[in-house]
Amino acid sequence: MRTCSDFAGQMLRPYGRGVLLSLQEKIADRTARIGVIGLGYVGLPLAVELARLGYHVTGIDVDAGKVACLGRGESYIQDVASTDVATLTAAGRLQATGDYDAITALDIVFICVPTPATAEKAPDVSFIRTAAQGIAPRLQRGQLVVLQSTTYPGTTEELVLPILEQAGLRAGVDFHLAFSPERVDPGNRRFTVRNTPKVVGGVTPACAAAAQQLLQQLTPQVQVVSSPRAAEMTKLLENIFRSVNIALVNELALLCERMDIDIWEVIAAAASKPFGFMPFTPGPGVGGHCIPIDPYYLSWKAREYDFYTKFIELAAEVNQSMPYHVVQLVGEALNEQGKILHGASVLVLGVAFKRNVDDARNSPAQRVIELLLERGAQVAYNDPYVPRFSVGHNALYRPAATFASVPLDDARLAASDCVLIVAGHSAYDYARIVAQAPLVVDTVNATQGLVAAPGKVVRLGAPR
Repeated sequence: MRTCSDFAGQMLRPYGRGVLLSLQEKIADRTARIGVIGLGYVGLPLAVELARLGYHVTGIDVDAGKVACLGRGESYIQDVASTDVATLTAAGRLQATGDYDAITALDIVFICVPTPATAEKAPDVSFIRTAAQGIAPRLQRGQLVVLQSTTYPGTTEELVLPILEQAGLRAGVDFHLAFSPERVDPGNRRFTVRNTPKVVGGVTPACAAAAQQLLQQLTPQVQVVSSPRAAEMTKLLENIFRSVNIALVNELALLCERMDIDIWEVIAAAASKPFGFMPFTPGPGVGGHCIPIDPYYLSWKAREYDFYTKFIELAAEVNQSMPYHVVQLVGEALNEQGKILHGASVLVLGVAFKRNVDDARNSPAQRVIELLLERGAQVAYNDPYVPRFSVGHNALYRPAATFASVPLDDARLAASDCVLIVAGHSAYDYARIVAQAPLVVDTVNATQGLVAAPGKVVRLGAPR
C-alpha cells in the first residue's frame, strides 16, 4: 500500500500540478460538474446541496424508481423537500440517471452507496466495489473521486484505489482520490449537509487539497487528516462512541428496574453537571445505518491484526439484547393483568429507528416485532412516517411478513391488549394513548409525567 510520501515526487510533476490547478479553477467558479453515485439518505441531500450552490449535479443510481422520481421533481426522503428538487431540476442543475456513462463528462464523483453487514456481521462492501468498477473504465484525467460510504479503515486504498488504477491512470498524478465520511443525521434540522464540519483524507496531499477545496464550498470547517485510513477510522470512532455510551445506559436501565430507581430521573440529574458528562438515553435497541453496523466493520478489520475489540463487541451485544428485554417487559405487564403474551393483541407505535424520521433501516422495531410474533402475539403497528414495514426472512425469524400502518383511533387503542411505544414520535398524543389503552409499555420515556392507574403504564428503566 502506498502512502503520501510515496507520491512526494509525483505530485510535483508539471502535469499533476496542472490537473489540480484546473480542478481548483472549476471548483472555485462552480463550473465543476459533479456526480453522486447512490441517491439515498446520504447521496440525495449531498446532490441537492451541491446543486443549490450552483454546480451541475448528476445523480447516478441503479434504482429506476428513484431516478424517475427525481426526474419528476419529487423527493422520496423526508430531509429533502420536493420543492427543492423540482426547482433544481427545472433549472437544469440536478438530474438523475442509471447510466454510468455520465461519469465521462464529470469533474468530481462522490460514492455514497450503502455498506451493510452480512448475516455473519462481516462487512459487505459489494456496493462500493460495484461503484468503483463502474467508474474505472470511464475515469478521466483530472477527475476527483471521493468515497463517503462508511467502511473499515483501508477500504479507499486497498479496494477502491486498485480498481480505479486498472485503466492505467495513477492516483495523485492523473486523478485524485480521497475519503470523506458522511455525517448525515436523519431528522436533524440543526446540523445538515450545509453546516456539519467535514473530515477528509487523501491518498496524497494533492488529493486531500482538491477534496478540501470542494468540501469548503459546503462548510468552511474541513479537517484534513493524514490519510484515508485516518478519515475512515474517524467515522467509526464517532459511531462506536455512541454505541458504547448507549450500551452503558441500557445496562444501567436494566439495573435501575431491579433497584426501583428511575434511570430517566438519574440521567436528567447527571446532565445538570456542566462538564465531564454527556447525556445518552436507553431504549428498545439501536437502529439506523450506522450504530448497529459500524462497530462490526472495525471488529472484522481488527482481527487482521490479531486484535480483538472486546469492549466494542460487548457494547453491541448489550444493545442487541434490548429488544428481548422489551418483549419480556410486555409479557410481564400482561401477566400482571391476568393475560398471556400468546394470542395477545399488541399495537406497536413507531417502527422508524428513531423519533420523527421516515428511516426504518435496522430499526429495533424489527426484532421486537419478530420476537412478539415468535411468541404468538397478534401484532399491528402505526407509524405516520413509515407506511409499510417488513420483518423476518432471517436466521432468527424465518417467515417473511410485511405490515401496513394501521389507523390510530380510539377503538383500536381500546381493543389492544398492549400498546408498545418503540419510536416516540412527537405526532402522537400520549395523554390520549394512555387514557384509551388498557396497557402501555413505553421504551422511550414518552409517557413520563402522565397520570395513569397503577400498573397501566410500564416504562423501560423505571420502577414498576
